[in-house]
Amino acid sequence: MGISLADSNRLAPLRDRTPSVTTLCSHSSLQIFHGARAEGFPTLGLAVGTPPRFYDAFPLARPDRFLTVPRVKDLSGVTDQLRDVGAILIPHGSFVEYLGPEAFAALDVPVFGNRAVLGWESDRRKEREWLESAGVSMPKRFEDPSEVDGPVIVKYYGAKGGKGFFLAKNREALGDFHPTGPHVIQEYVLGTRYYMHFFYSPLSDRGYRVGHGSLELLGMDRRDEANIDELYKLGAQEELLKAGIRPTFVVTGNVPVILRESLLPKAFEVGARIIERSIELFGGMVGPFCVEGIMTEELEFKVFEISTRIVAGTNLFISGSPYSDLVAPGLSTGRRIAQEIHRARAEGRLGEVLS
Repeated sequence: MGISLADSNRLAPLRDRTPSVTTLCSHSSLQIFHGARAEGFPTLGLAVGTPPRFYDAFPLARPDRFLTVPRVKDLSGVTDQLRDVGAILIPHGSFVEYLGPEAFAALDVPVFGNRAVLGWESDRRKEREWLESAGVSMPKRFEDPSEVDGPVIVKYYGAKGGKGFFLAKNREALGDFHPTGPHVIQEYVLGTRYYMHFFYSPLSDRGYRVGHGSLELLGMDRRDEANIDELYKLGAQEELLKAGIRPTFVVTGNVPVILRESLLPKAFEVGARIIERSIELFGGMVGPFCVEGIMTEELEFKVFEISTRIVAGTNLFISGSPYSDLVAPGLSTGRRIAQEIHRARAEGRLGEVLS
């Protein structure tokens, strides 16, 4: 990844103290704090207003202390306090979405991973440029509603948990399309959805080698969406609308899945291509990322999105998954993050995993 002089100065406070693993109290914070504690790190929870009480119900995942701010955006005003305690920020979907990718990238506090990736993930055009140039198969994209020639899904930028997404079975069904923000109109691919949880370590010299490091598969999930079901996404949508029910894609939970073992080589090939291209484009990804796609009837995996950080689907596997258990027993993505920080400290290589 390489670090600039500014990055080097940012990491200086970590050289003589044990870092505090720090994240926003939301999304996947329970497993991040739990994993950090298992690896011997102190933890700091960033809370808006009063620290959430639900942490009291999970003593093994409760942060050691909290730092509260009136609003998420006020975190930019407490960076001195964060540096004073040796904070390492762990990005997750809510953290980046609520603060904003540009504001998150501008925080003068060490971040786990390469913060340069946020600009590529948050802009769906740049994200597509990255994935297509990596040789990854993707659903067709339509620049104008008049080009639509079949079922499509309309998606808005950012990690909004599916909010605002909607389907149209043809050009006519789009009607008078009035977007409410930056968006894409994408071919709706029929098949089975898989969300594959990868981890890329630039430090590892063993395993499935990619670039100068190794690629790991730690889990896989599907998502429960608020009031729409796979069987009805196209067929019953119009009837639901007539009844005054607007189908939404708001994610409310996650379901564990596994892939046919014969398809795992395809999964790793997709992950490897994405990592290799990321190294060429912006110095590479570090740590967890999720490849989100559809496996078609022809067993072709079409990637519709990438999340370049820990995703909420990993919360299914705090005690390990059918995949991570074959890497190390009881390994969560949150603990894997802490292990990478621990190794980087021990080997004097924090500049390779932090930015």
